[in-house]
Amino acid sequence: MSNVPFAAPGIESITELHRYPVDVHVSPMIEPRNRLTTAFRPILAIPHLLLVGGPVAFALSVVWRTSDTPRAEWGAGTGVLGAVAAVCALIAWFAILFTGEYPAGLRGLATFYLRWRVRAIAYIALLCDEYPPFGDAEYPAYLRIDPGPTSRNKATVAFRLFLALPHIVVLWLLGFAWGVATLVAWVSILFTGRYPEALYRFAVGMLRWNTRVEAYLLLLHDQYPPFSVS
Repeated sequence: MSNVPFAAPGIESITELHRYPVDVHVSPMIEPRNRLTTAFRPILAIPHLLLVGGPVAFALSVVWRTSDTPRAEWGAGTGVLGAVAAVCALIAWFAILFTGEYPAGLRGLATFYLRWRVRAIAYIALLCDEYPPFGDAEYPAYLRIDPGPTSRNKATVAFRLFLALPHIVVLWLLGFAWGVATLVAWVSILFTGRYPEALYRFAVGMLRWNTRVEAYLLLLHDQYPPFSVS
């Protein structure tokens, strides 16, 4: 720590001040990649898929009712724990609007789910070869999430789902591109042992963007997510 109390912040300090409160880091994998586990990745990942869901959490699907009215559904693909986290977020929504606080226990559960989900998606999307832990443990892909704000923005909390709709739509559309990129990477790893660098950066960016929006929807932060993969 500096002994100069009023020193101007350097570039790193300024970056720290303006960083988004949710970020995802993935350690680069050593090549060649594990072709055997890559080949059977969809099967190996089934337990995690059931618990925390797949890469695209925001499955914006059109469901036709008897009245032929289309309905957009949010939340598909988040697994059993994702459903629990969504219920916690709903309870927290009322708590924040009435008390201005996110109950600590509910926040802890939502954060636990999101950390697990980041690790599982990194494995499913071929970003890591190491099998993810069931719960909290060290892993090459990890979530950094700052403590929640002490003063909550009740207006943005009240309309959180509507505010997030642009992100949900964009992520739904880009989800197809992410799926194609992962398929191409799967074939590339099987034949060359390598994940194409450009596709790897795109996939990591999509994981980061997707996670930030999920954290925003789970009310873990009030800062609006950037439309960016960086």
